[in-house]
Amino acid sequence: MSEEAVVGLAAVTVLGVLQQAYLSLQVIYARRKYSVSPPATAGPPEFERIFRAQANCSEYFPIFIAVLWTSGVFFSQGLSSVCGLLYLYGRLRYFHGYSESAQRRLAPLYFSAQVLWVLVGFSVLGVFLSFCRVYLKLDLQRGLGSALGLV
Repeated sequence: MSEEAVVGLAAVTVLGVLQQAYLSLQVIYARRKYSVSPPATAGPPEFERIFRAQANCSEYFPIFIAVLWTSGVFFSQGLSSVCGLLYLYGRLRYFHGYSESAQRRLAPLYFSAQVLWVLVGFSVLGVFLSFCRVYLKLDLQRGLGSALGLV
């Protein structure tokens, strides 16, 4: 696989890692601001919201990376990269919304969950089409494209 085939996915991955670092730094700053020393995770509600927002983003990050790459390799690098950027934007909005109030996390949470499900769908479709082509010698993608007048 060439660099060109995955450069978009790699760029989104690096951006996602930088986002994770930024969110972790926000927890460190909140620990100092609200005097919550590790390993404690309880403190004022303001600290707990920041802590939970970062933890939640970290919990979903491996799922995001897995479906980003699977979708990008087996379905479309371009569409997957765009979805990846939208997901990261949604998670940043989620973090800042949750930091302000529990209610403000909801719209960005739903948005990022929808984008994640789109990546899951692209992954499933891409792997299925590749499986059919490689193991069953059945090129459904070309057949579907012909049927729709796209090829």
